[in-house]
Amino acid sequence: MWVFHFVFPKALYQVSMTLHLIKLSVGSQSVEALADWVKLRVASNKKSGFGALHSHVTRMHPRREAELLEGGSIYWVIKGVVLCRQKLVRIDRQIGEDGVTRSALMMEPKLIHTQPQMRRAFQGWRYLKEEDAPLDINDGQNQAIPPELHMELAQLGLL
Repeated sequence: MWVFHFVFPKALYQVSMTLHLIKLSVGSQSVEALADWVKLRVASNKKSGFGALHSHVTRMHPRREAELLEGGSIYWVIKGVVLCRQKLVRIDRQIGEDGVTRSALMMEPKLIHTQPQMRRAFQGWRYLKEEDAPLDINDGQNQAIPPELHMELAQLGLL
């Protein structure tokens, strides 16, 4: 009996999947507060020639940039709960006044509400696989329950 082993280059069978980032929205008490911050950043970026996009500058550059830019989003954690996301448009490299290269995550300004999902605090950002991301709340659905109530129900094991 003959046994054949085929070896294919990884690029031939590797299926790319959309990848997301998850980030704490430090200082935001609600989605509305984040929306106000986004409006300020968009206005500033328009004046600076970066376009009508929301930007978040981070020290680290995502190594998986190509996967993120295939339809990825940034999911925002507000008070311990993922509540919304923004679609990533591009990632720009910027050199600060201190000479340090940073990455500007450029996003569409529209905040898309998601189903609440509890998250523990963490520093920086993390990758988020498509299958682990919370679903969007459709326009026809009622708005999400308040984050405080969602956290309390989850702690009681009811969600």
